[in-house]
Amino acid sequence: MTEASAVEDSVQDLLKILDLETLDDDLYRGAHPPSARSRVYGGQVAAQALVAGARSVDPAFVPHSFHSYFLLPGDYAVPIIFDVQRIRDGRSFLTRRVTARQHGRPIYHQTINFQQPEQGFEHQDVMPDVPDPEHGLDFLDLMRGRGNADADELGKEWAAIEVRFLGNSRHGLDPDPRRPSRAQMWMRFREGLPDDPMTHLAAFTYASDISLLGASLAVHDVDPARAMMASLDHTLWFHRRFRADEWWLYDQWSPSAQGGRGLAFGSVFTADGTLVATAAQEGVIRQRRS
Repeated sequence: MTEASAVEDSVQDLLKILDLETLDDDLYRGAHPPSARSRVYGGQVAAQALVAGARSVDPAFVPHSFHSYFLLPGDYAVPIIFDVQRIRDGRSFLTRRVTARQHGRPIYHQTINFQQPEQGFEHQDVMPDVPDPEHGLDFLDLMRGRGNADADELGKEWAAIEVRFLGNSRHGLDPDPRRPSRAQMWMRFREGLPDDPMTHLAAFTYASDISLLGASLAVHDVDPARAMMASLDHTLWFHRRFRADEWWLYDQWSPSAQGGRGLAFGSVFTADGTLVATAAQEGVIRQRRS
């Protein structure tokens, strides 16, 4: 198999994961990619839940945010069942709650708000001045170099995504006393995504979980591969439409770490400087015991 065909297959595999099987009204089943990892990648569950919620609304409404909690580790051995509750239908906003289940227990909750697009006031933060993606380091190669045991398996799951790491607070980025723990990287999906805007939102959601919690360790003298990290929640706000298969900057920072938990935010900019999304995540960060 050529490299080009392998890349195309990786994108098609992602699209299959996002194409949920309908079991009944507002009830869906999601598949997994082949993996030897011990727990399901959180971005996959979040993206599939978003797709399930979107199936229950008029296409004239688009997601503007979701808030979610990871309750239990996902199991690759069995499919995930997604149950959609129609919480509210208004003229401008709709709300859905999606519960992901395995083995009869909830493993993830997501509450999504949808809005019918309208005109309004406009402003945004300025994109930071950063090098082009070509100046970044391949993120998976970086993980392998640091001895991350999951790097090879994640490389298979994330084969549809290109990530170019620019640096963090301890390596490559200038000190910023206002934001002592931060990281920056360029990301995009490889060619092959259809033009459907909802597919791009779901694909972006899938990728948004990559490294975000790691920003809470960026300032600390600890190798992330030697730390125990687990996401507790995940939130996205979608500001403006964009294509997930064109380069976007993931500007990440952590305002606080304490009590075994770290909080991280991420601003997402397209290459022309447009702020298109904001991410937030809190998770467990602990020194891994020998």
